[in-house]
Amino acid sequence: MVDLKYIGHSAFEFTAGDKSILVDPLVSINPKYDYKKSNVVDIFVTHAHADHLGEAVEIAKEKKATITAVPEITNHIAEKKLKTRAINLGCWLNYDWGRAIFLPAYHSSSFADGTYGGVAASILFDIQGVRIFHAGDTCLNSEFKTYKELYRPNIALLPIGGNYTMDVEHAVVAADWLGAKTVIPMHYNTFPEIQADLNKFLQLMQVNNTQCCILNPEEIK
Repeated sequence: MVDLKYIGHSAFEFTAGDKSILVDPLVSINPKYDYKKSNVVDIFVTHAHADHLGEAVEIAKEKKATITAVPEITNHIAEKKLKTRAINLGCWLNYDWGRAIFLPAYHSSSFADGTYGGVAASILFDIQGVRIFHAGDTCLNSEFKTYKELYRPNIALLPIGGNYTMDVEHAVVAADWLGAKTVIPMHYNTFPEIQADLNKFLQLMQVNNTQCCILNPEEIK
C-alpha cells in the first residue's frame, strides 16, 4: 500500500513500507508537515526553480537521502557533498521501493542565481503496482496521450494554477488524455499569479467521469 501526502504547492511525500520519497520538497510552505518524522530515502526534483528544489539540499544532508535529478541540478549542488543520482529522460530507474522514469515537461528551468537548470521534467513513479504521474510544471501537450498508452497511470498530479503552467481548463484535458482514474490538482493558490477556481475544476472533471481528489495541505497528518 502506498501512502500519499500533499505537502503543498507541488510537494508530495509517498510512503511505501518503511521508506518515504519526497518530490519537489518545498516543505517550508507547510508548518504542519515534519519530514523528520519520516524515513526519507530519496528526493526527486522536477526542475531547478526554487519553489521545486525547495529544501532538497537541507533534507538530503540531514537524512542522508539521495537526490535524483538531471545532471545540471546534481552538478550545481555537488559542492554540498550530498548523495545524488544524475539521470536524464526516458528510462526506468530502479529503487528499493519500486521504480521511476523522468519524462518531458514543457517549462523553463533555472536556479535563483540565473544558472541554467537543464530540461524540466515530469516523473512517473511505479510503487507497489501503483503508478503515480507527477507532471511537474508544464503546459498541456500531446505526450500525455502516449503516457496513457505506455504507462497507464493510476493517479495524476496536475498543475492547475495557470500563468506558469496549465490552467484549470487545460488540466482537465490533460487528465482525459492521461486516463488516470484519480486526479489530484497541485501548483495553485500559492502565489497571487496562480489562483485557481477549484469548483470549476471539479465541475469540469465530473463531465469526464474522473475522480478528482482535492487534498488540503492544512489537514496533513
